[in-house]
Amino acid sequence: MGHDTEFQAKTKAQYQYDRHHNAVHMRKQVVNFAIMIFLTFLAFTVVVADFSPFFIKPLILLLAAIQVVLQLYSFMHMDDKKGHHIGVIQLFVWTGALIAFTFFITFLTIIWW
Repeated sequence: MGHDTEFQAKTKAQYQYDRHHNAVHMRKQVVNFAIMIFLTFLAFTVVVADFSPFFIKPLILLLAAIQVVLQLYSFMHMDDKKGHHIGVIQLFVWTGALIAFTFFITFLTIIWW
């Protein structure tokens, strides 16, 4: 009762390429994570420093928008242009962003005018 699975050994060049590719990918994720931690720390620092609310609110929204973009492109793998399904993922993400923006503008208009 054996499985008919074939084992394909990697060549040394394939192994080195995969190792380098994985190291670069992991480095990018760690750097993006560190940037997001720094932006979160910056947002807390601005709130604790007791600046004007007219400065704090837009700054926190800007930092949140930057983090959303970083998360989409690094952790949701939207920076991977070689994936066969990346077009579908980008379509869904940007359609969702457009719908969310439309809802935001609609409710902002309803509340303020």
